[in-house]
Amino acid sequence: MTTIDGLWYVADVADQRAEQAYHRLCETDDDFLEFSRSRTVSRARFKTLAERIQDCGAPYGAHTIVYRPSGELLLVRHEGVDMWVLPGGEVDPGENFRETAERELAEEAGIEAAYDGLAMMTRVEIRCNDYRTWGVLPVFAAEAIDTDPDALEISDPDGEISRAKWVADLPEDTRDRAEIARWREHALAV
Repeated sequence: MTTIDGLWYVADVADQRAEQAYHRLCETDDDFLEFSRSRTVSRARFKTLAERIQDCGAPYGAHTIVYRPSGELLLVRHEGVDMWVLPGGEVDPGENFRETAERELAEEAGIEAAYDGLAMMTRVEIRCNDYRTWGVLPVFAAEAIDTDPDALEISDPDGEISRAKWVADLPEDTRDRAEIARWREHALAV
């Protein structure tokens, strides 16, 4: 008798959902940078991430790279990973990626921004033993409307974000530092 492995099924459905999300993002924007990364995780974490991908196509939600005309970027301090990160987070039911990015920016930095479109998309492969799945990590570009550094206001309901700041130079402990720097070079060259 053969038993069906529920984790395999979740991963398979997640793959399909990721493919749909990827194509949907590619249909709306065409001038973005693409990256790939792999993560090996525990079985429990694999299940959690695969279920998130199954729900919306993304294991880590959607994010925003917010810039000022001067070239400074907005970063927030995420205490859970102990790093500076781009504002962003998980997709709520009924939201698309852009709506998620906008909501998370408001919660984590309290500023308004004019969205340009998709800046970066990372294909994130998740592995655990023989299980594999993947999801997208969309990052939208937006120009800050209010650039007053004193206007940054955190109202993160998860309590993960402790600070927000504008930076000219990316701190060494910036998550995805190389990709953000590459986008900055690409965006300033255009």
